[in-house]
Amino acid sequence: MSLRNRELLNLVVVGALTALGFASVYIARQSVVSTASLSYAAFFLALYLVAHLVARYAVPYADPYLLPIAALLTAVGLTEIYRIRPGDAFRQGVWIIIAVGVFAGTLWSLRRDYRRLESYKYIFGLTAIGLLVLPALPGLGATVNGARLWIHFGSLQFQPGEIAKLCLIVFLAAYLREKREVLAQGRLKDFGPLLLIWGGAMLVLVETNDLGSALLYFGIFLAMLYVATGRLLFTGIGLALFLGGSYFVYTRVAHVHERVTIWLHPWTDHKVYCALTGEMKLRQDCGSYQLVKSLYSIANGGFGGTGLGKETLETSAGHPLIPSLNTDFIYSALAQGLGLIGVSALVLLFMVFVLRGMRIALLADDGFSKLAGAGLTFGFALQTFIIVGGVLRIIPLTGITLPFVSYGGSSVVANFVLLAGLLLISNRANAPREA
Repeated sequence: MSLRNRELLNLVVVGALTALGFASVYIARQSVVSTASLSYAAFFLALYLVAHLVARYAVPYADPYLLPIAALLTAVGLTEIYRIRPGDAFRQGVWIIIAVGVFAGTLWSLRRDYRRLESYKYIFGLTAIGLLVLPALPGLGATVNGARLWIHFGSLQFQPGEIAKLCLIVFLAAYLREKREVLAQGRLKDFGPLLLIWGGAMLVLVETNDLGSALLYFGIFLAMLYVATGRLLFTGIGLALFLGGSYFVYTRVAHVHERVTIWLHPWTDHKVYCALTGEMKLRQDCGSYQLVKSLYSIANGGFGGTGLGKETLETSAGHPLIPSLNTDFIYSALAQGLGLIGVSALVLLFMVFVLRGMRIALLADDGFSKLAGAGLTFGFALQTFIIVGGVLRIIPLTGITLPFVSYGGSSVVANFVLLAGLLLISNRANAPREA
């Protein structure tokens, strides 16, 4: 069976699973099955068949599993968003349409040779810095949950850091490919642009009050530096700089200090000052309310889960038990509905995506492709770890989205561009040499 036919078969299976998921949620909500409940699944399958047709022509030798995995992850996310808030599911569906369109456009425009992006590395680097600075501009940036990560145009909000991540990876892949030999020798003058990226990451941390974003950007930088030079010493020095900068900000920025305190001590037996209300309350009733309710939701799922559509997500008065459930805490809702077994399968899907991405990087036969493939894959893996680790209280909680699953337009568009990049690299690596 050809690679593209294998991809098509997997997409058909994803379509069937999507139909079952929507039917399950609709039955749980309405006690009946209607054509409306299955229209999402039918449209969803048709959309990805279009994406498959573009991939069949533009990247015929690309990995056959990445697109079906992305489709299944978006299906799981859209199904759960529909369970939480049907109106948001419609808006997310519109963003998925836009994302698939951008995905197809990226494949089509770069199908001949994506490596020409390497010639514009400094433009990509400056663009990344500019995008990261945008949320800090007065009148343009918007503060959500204490972190300044968004820009707004009227009623439309967008998170430029998602696109900045991709620009940063292209810049690092091109620069490190060019300077990898002299960097491995430890020439300090060649570290100038890279140290600028470290300073930019720390600036993002200070200006946006978000530890997760700085960790993501700088983690990508360290991983790609290690892949390029093979020098573990550089990675250790970079990690020490990041930890030192993080501690400095932890002691100076109240929002970051509060996030770390919530992580370490989510429950209190005595009342503490609540910044949200200005009163004295138990921390689990104020600052750590979301995290604590999220942990209860995960525990309520047990091993087998309550079933999709049967999760307890609202109080008896109809108010959400967990604020921001379809964005930051969608993993908690899925863990309750699918249980430990189901949500472990979901995590395995992310792991398979990362495995295929790293395989693509290994198969690539030029430095830029190897570094870009490794950077895109590591960025995806680290972002997944940061949000899942925060929800599970392994690390401090941040506002980063779960790739392909969480509600959010900028995130889903950026992740489909990331997917297109991996398919382009895979296509070139697998193509016959005479082609």
